Amino acid sequence: MAQTQIPMDSVVSCSICLDLLKNPVTIPCGHSYCLNCIKDYWDGEDQRRSHSCPQCRKEFKPRPVLEKNIMLSELVEDLKKTGLQAAPADHHYAGPEDVACDVCTGRKIKAAKSCLVCLVSYCENHLQPHYDVAQFKKHKLVDPSKNLQENICSRHDEVMKIFCRTDQQCICYLCTMDEHKGHETVPAAAERTQKQKELQVRRENIQQRIQDQEKDVKLLQQEVEAINVSADKTVGDSEKIFTEMIRLIKKRSSGVKQQIRSQQETEVSRVKELQEKLEQEITELKRKDAELKQLSDTEDHNQFLLNYPSLSALSESTHSPSIKIHPLRYFEDVTAAVSEAKKFLGNILMDIATNISMTVSQVDVLLPEPEPKSRADLLKYSTEITLDPNTANKFLLLSEGNKKATLMKQQQPYPDHKDRFTYFCQVLSRQSLFGRCYWEVEWRGGEVEVAVTYQDIARAGTSEKCGFGLNSRSWALHCGTTSYSSSYNRVKTPVSGPVSSRVGVYLDHRAGILSFYSVSKTMTLLHRVQTTFTQPLHAGLWLFDYGTTAELIRVK
Repeated sequence: MAQTQIPMDSVVSCSICLDLLKNPVTIPCGHSYCLNCIKDYWDGEDQRRSHSCPQCRKEFKPRPVLEKNIMLSELVEDLKKTGLQAAPADHHYAGPEDVACDVCTGRKIKAAKSCLVCLVSYCENHLQPHYDVAQFKKHKLVDPSKNLQENICSRHDEVMKIFCRTDQQCICYLCTMDEHKGHETVPAAAERTQKQKELQVRRENIQQRIQDQEKDVKLLQQEVEAINVSADKTVGDSEKIFTEMIRLIKKRSSGVKQQIRSQQETEVSRVKELQEKLEQEITELKRKDAELKQLSDTEDHNQFLLNYPSLSALSESTHSPSIKIHPLRYFEDVTAAVSEAKKFLGNILMDIATNISMTVSQVDVLLPEPEPKSRADLLKYSTEITLDPNTANKFLLLSEGNKKATLMKQQQPYPDHKDRFTYFCQVLSRQSLFGRCYWEVEWRGGEVEVAVTYQDIARAGTSEKCGFGLNSRSWALHCGTTSYSSSYNRVKTPVSGPVSSRVGVYLDHRAGILSFYSVSKTMTLLHRVQTTFTQPLHAGLWLFDYGTTAELIRVK
């Protein structure tokens, strides 16, 4: 069987100065020290009747006479000649910010532990008796602390091992006899155990919130990515559509232009043809007029009469005397038609821009939305909710696809579940609520509470931590047969308004708004909460009287 070898440098080192032994002496218990180190140590104990070993704490009466250990002296000298140097490499001296060993003399070593019984800090070497000596093994060792003296009562100079619950402070046993006499006191260790449990619960709540919010952060990051992808795709698609629209307009513009030019050519050709015919007739008429003038100017009567019958008859005119000219009005109708088309297209584009603007503004991004003013506005955020059987108290019967709860006199055969309300006749929604939501509850019979709550509301026992509106985890509207009241964190406030069998609930999680409405032929705001929600919420129902029902109504 292999044996552990003890390093030679630890054998010839002084456990007080942690250096090689100088003038080594061995005391009656067998441990060896530098002559000056042990003398200084015992000089500090001279007020005591006995002196002890710094390592094993064995006491000696009277103070032992110190004799030089010749064998160790020779061994140390031999080791020095071989080049062995001081203290083990894993020892480190204490700096200004470190807790120093209270036993070390000269330059002090870092403390490895502090003892709450001795009220002394020890380095690894001086700590060894706490591991080896039976009496020390019962001591409480903690990480090195500079505040050990805070455990001593300033009045009685005793260790404070008692906690006064009345004054919420640590005290010593003498304090219980005077200043804290009659107070509720417990051992500090017992109080620590209780507080430790409370601390653990708080840590679990914080860790749960961290997990929930980390999930929310991931969801929000996914939402950001989805918004960016959707926006980029929509911009690209819109550009293609508008480009196609511009292409169609240009094509139509080119068609109209071509049509006008073609009609222009036709009309100009027709007019020029008529113009040429008129010009030919004018030439012929002028020739005839010249012949008639020549005959008319003849002075010889016989010659005039002789030539007159030879004149040809005047031909009929080929043009209509009804031609009317309308300068700059030939294509006015086309211009008017294009103007009308422009106006029509402008109106369409304006409507499209308005619709696009409204659509973009309705995208569910992290921007504040106006609070709904009417039931029609509220129904835009209608959310389908079902009840979670794992949360239902065993006296609640769920039906209608887990949308209706009825308070029964007999327990239902639900299996045990960590999420189930064990005392209060309550149930939560299966869905968590985040963003803008609206739902309605129809209730019959006795009194009910319509609530929203964080998921981490307590479930087991009769504590107010479990009841809707009785803690800081939930908000509730109590619906009676003749009146309403709101409750939050044990504060109950009367609410005025018409009592109806249906209650509407609007939640804007991001804006921190929670509103309750009385729903009948008209809708009346009963109570409005403005706060900051730090977690997703769940809808809740609390029934008080046997036979009472409450149902989540799907509204459209």
